[in-house]
Amino acid sequence: YIINNHIFCNHFASTDLVPKAGMKFPTIAVLALSSSAAAFAPALFTTKSHTIQSTKNRKATPAFVPRMSAVESAEETFEFQAEVGRVMDIIINSLYSDRDVFLRELVSNAADACDKRRFLSLTNDAAASAESPCIRIKPDPIANTLTIEDTGVGLTRDEMNNNLGRIAQSGTKAFMEAMDSKDLNLIGQFGVGFYSGFLVADKMEVISRSMNSKNGEVYKWTSQAQGGSYTITEMPADAAEEIGTKIVLHLKDDASDYLESSKIESLLQKYSEFIEFPISVYKEKTAYEQVPDEEANAKLEEGEEPKMKTVPIKSEGFEQLNNQKPIWLRSPKEVTEEEYTEFYKAAFKSSYDDPMAKTHFVLEGQVEARAILYIPGMLPYELSKDMFSDDSKNIRLYVRRVFINDKFEDLIPRWLKFIRGVVDSSELPLNVGREILQQSKVLQIINKRLVRKSLDMIRDIEAADDDGASYIQFWNNFGKYLKVGIVEDGDTYKKELAPLLRFFSSKSGEEYTSLDKIVEGMTDAQKENKKIYYVTGEGLSKAKMSPSIEKLAKKGYEVLYMTEPLDEITIETLSSFGDYKLVDANKDGAFDDDSDEEAKKEKEEATEQLSDLIDYLEMELGEKVKSVKISKLLSESPAALVQGAYGMSPTMQRYMQMQSVAMGEGSLPGMGSMNQAILEINPDHPVIKELNGIVKGAGTSGPIEDETFANKVTLLYDVAAMTSGYEVSDPAAFAKRVVQLMSTGATVSDAVVEESTANVEKDDAASDDGDDAITPEVM
Repeated sequence: YIINNHIFCNHFASTDLVPKAGMKFPTIAVLALSSSAAAFAPALFTTKSHTIQSTKNRKATPAFVPRMSAVESAEETFEFQAEVGRVMDIIINSLYSDRDVFLRELVSNAADACDKRRFLSLTNDAAASAESPCIRIKPDPIANTLTIEDTGVGLTRDEMNNNLGRIAQSGTKAFMEAMDSKDLNLIGQFGVGFYSGFLVADKMEVISRSMNSKNGEVYKWTSQAQGGSYTITEMPADAAEEIGTKIVLHLKDDASDYLESSKIESLLQKYSEFIEFPISVYKEKTAYEQVPDEEANAKLEEGEEPKMKTVPIKSEGFEQLNNQKPIWLRSPKEVTEEEYTEFYKAAFKSSYDDPMAKTHFVLEGQVEARAILYIPGMLPYELSKDMFSDDSKNIRLYVRRVFINDKFEDLIPRWLKFIRGVVDSSELPLNVGREILQQSKVLQIINKRLVRKSLDMIRDIEAADDDGASYIQFWNNFGKYLKVGIVEDGDTYKKELAPLLRFFSSKSGEEYTSLDKIVEGMTDAQKENKKIYYVTGEGLSKAKMSPSIEKLAKKGYEVLYMTEPLDEITIETLSSFGDYKLVDANKDGAFDDDSDEEAKKEKEEATEQLSDLIDYLEMELGEKVKSVKISKLLSESPAALVQGAYGMSPTMQRYMQMQSVAMGEGSLPGMGSMNQAILEINPDHPVIKELNGIVKGAGTSGPIEDETFANKVTLLYDVAAMTSGYEVSDPAAFAKRVVQLMSTGATVSDAVVEESTANVEKDDAASDDGDDAITPEVM
C-alpha cells in the first residue's frame, strides 16, 4: 500500500508465498503514486527475504536502493551504489589537501541558498516579506558538534535525494539552468563541496524546511562518513522554526580544534570575509562594567565618593564577522581614494603602509573578471628577507567573493611578486577541489592583463613624479624585480621594461639616470658610434675605478655603472636599447672602430714598437693572462685587465663561484681557462716606456735577471687587476713588492703621460666633461 507517501507490503510480509512479476493479487489495493513516491517506482522493494520487481519496464538504473520496514516509519534508508561509495571515499580522503576548506565549502553552499532565496523573493511574496537571509555558525563543545545554519531557500525531500544523495549533483548548477540567468552570483557548481564536511566529521545531519513546501514539512538527511547509505526522515514541524537549512557536523576526535570560536573566526576571515550575507559566530563575549566596590566602601566616611571596581560580565551570543565590503564589485567611479586605502590596509594587513598606486578594472570579452591591484608604499617584510618568498601572498583569488587561494604562481609572473591585489572571476579553470589553478587560455589572458595593468601603474608613478623622488622610492624598493623581469620575460616585455630601468653613470654622480637620458645626452660622435658603454664593479666606488672608461670619459661619453651581478645579467639580456648596442667597456675590442683608419694605423705602429715588451710580458705572466695587447682606451693608467668577448666580468665570476659553493658543488670547473683576462697596456704611459726600454736594452729573449724589474712587471699586472675589479691572489707578496719598490727610491710621481698629436686634437674636440675622468691611485 502507498499511503501518505509510504509503502507497505503487509500481505507479503505475513506469508511464505513468493509472487512473480505480473501476478495479480486481488487482496492488494493499488493506489496512485504521489509525486514523491513515484521516484521509487522502478526500484527493488525488499521485504524480509522476498523480492518483487516493478511491473513497469525501466531503462534507467537508480543511484540508490531503498529498504522499507514492514512497520510504519517516517525514516527511509538509501544505499549508495558501490562505485558511488568509491567516489565518496576519494572526496573525503584525496580531493582536498587542507581540511580547513570544509568551512569555505559549506559556507559557500549556505551563501548560495541565501542568494537563491533573494532571487526567488522577486516573485514569491512569502520570501519577500522575510528578513534578509543570513548565516550562523555555532560550535558546541559539550555535544562535540559544529552547526552551520542559513536562512536560505531550504531543501525539499526530493532535493535532498537529488542534491545530497548523489555525488557531483549540483543543485546550484541546476538552479541556474532552470532560471536561465547568467547574472546569478552563485558559487557551488561542482556538487562535491558538501561532502568536504566529512573531512572533519564522522557523521553529518542536514535539517531543512523549504520555502517551496506547502505545508512546512521538515526533513532530516543523515549519513556516516564510512557508511554506504543515508537516511531521510520527516521531522516534527518545530525541528526547524524558520525556512532554511541547518548542517550539524559530529566532529571526529582529531577535529576538536574546530570547536574553538577563534579557529572558526580565523577561517571565516580567510575564506569568507567578503560573502555578501551576514555571517555570525556563536561565542562567549566578555564586557567590563564599573560597579561599586562593596569591600572598599565598607569603611566609607560620610561625604566620600564611593569607590568603583571593574568586573567582567560574560555573555553568549552571535557576533557578526564579515563587515568588509568587496569594493572590487563596485564601479571604480563609485569608490573613493579613502575606501581604496582602507581596503588595502585591511585586506593585506598593512596598517602602516599607504599604497603608492592602485588600479581598478574590469575584464570583459573572452574573460570576465574584476580586479584591484596595488603597488605597496614600502617593501613588504617577507620580501625583504627573500625577494621571492613563498610567505608573500600577493594576489588573492576569489570566485564570486569566496576566497580560493593566494599561492597561484601562474596568475602573475614572479617578477611582479611585490604587486598586491584581488582577482575575482567565475571563469577560472579550477580543479574540483578548487585548490589548483589549471593551465588554460583563460589564465593566459588574465595573466597578460594583470602584467599590463601593473606596468601602467609603474609608468604612472614615473610620469607624475616631477622631482623624481617618488619613482626613486619605488626603484629602491622594487627596481630589482624589473631587472628580473627582463631576465625572465625579456622576449615579451623587454621593450616596455627597459625605459623603466635606473642606473648610476659617469655623469649622474650619486643620482640615478635612465637609458632615455643617456641617449638624449649623447655626443654626436657617440650617436654615430651607435653604442652605449657600461662597466661592472662591486659597488659604485669600484665601478668608477675602472681604467677602461678613462678615454671614454675624456671623449664626453657617458658610461653606465653596473654595481651588482643582477645588473650585468640584465644588461646582457637587454643587449640593446633602441638603435644603440649595449657594450661592456671591459671587454676586448669594445672600442675598436674599423672605419677609423688613422686610429687603426696608430695601434699597429704602437704594437710594432712594443712587440718585444709584449712578448716578454706574455712569457713572464704565463697563465695569468690570455694575451697582451695595445689599448687606445687608456689615458691615465698604465694597464688594465679586460675579458674576451665571451668571458665573465670579475664581479660575475665571484658571484657564480659563491653560488656554486652555497649549493655544495665546490669550485666551478673551467672557470679559470674560460675567463682568462687580457692585459691591455697604454703605449703612451711612462711606466710602459720604461719597461720597454729595459727589455730592448737587455737584448735577450730569455728572463731578465733583475729583481727590481721583475717586481715592476708583477706590480703592473697586480695594479691592473685591482683597478679592473679583480682580486690580488697573494696580498702578502703584493705588499712585499711594494715595500721593496719603495726602498729603492724609485718614483714615477713626476711622470707625465705623453699623447700623440692626433689624440690631443681628438680630446680637444670632445665635450668639456673630460674633467670627470677618474685617475686610480695605488699605494
